[in-house]
Amino acid sequence: MELSSGPGTERSVGSVEELMELLRSCRGAWDTPDRSGDPVDLHDHALQTAHLLRRSHPADKELQVAGLVHDLGHVLRPGDDAGHADTAARAVRPLLGARVARLVQLHVAAKRYLAAVEPDRTLSPQSALTLRAQGGVMGPEEAAAFARDPLADDAVILRQADDAGKVVGLDAGVMDDWRPVLELVAGRAGAPSGSGR
Repeated sequence: MELSSGPGTERSVGSVEELMELLRSCRGAWDTPDRSGDPVDLHDHALQTAHLLRRSHPADKELQVAGLVHDLGHVLRPGDDAGHADTAARAVRPLLGARVARLVQLHVAAKRYLAAVEPDRTLSPQSALTLRAQGGVMGPEEAAAFARDPLADDAVILRQADDAGKVVGLDAGVMDDWRPVLELVAGRAGAPSGSGR
């Protein structure tokens, strides 16, 4: 399976098995090609973010799955900090549905929003660095428009877990434990699971 799409190409994930393979490929992959970014690889970051969301919102499987897949754009198009959320959202929409894709898409906007409404909020050094490339702190009108989005509150919850899910050595489980949840969400979205089991 080719994990990276070149400029101008789009890749969508067609089955849970393909998504699991992509998530496993995040082991040893980083948010920056030179590993100067966050202190955990994308695999551990995905598990930690999803784990935090499972603890805080145990009934919201779509939110948890959005946490698991939110940074797949870094693997699909390495080095594209500004577009990684859109890339990941387009990739997972056919399999995981519109709400998961929209939450993934909004996780960068939520960072920009939180930077506007909570200016003293601490970001990881890498998140602070990429904030500018991602549009910078929202102005008042943009922040008000974001707050009116029906998924704004959930996107902020995802962002908060995203920011917290960067702890070196934290045991947040194993990727295969998420297969049933991915199959459930994909089934609700009407997509084939392609689990191969």
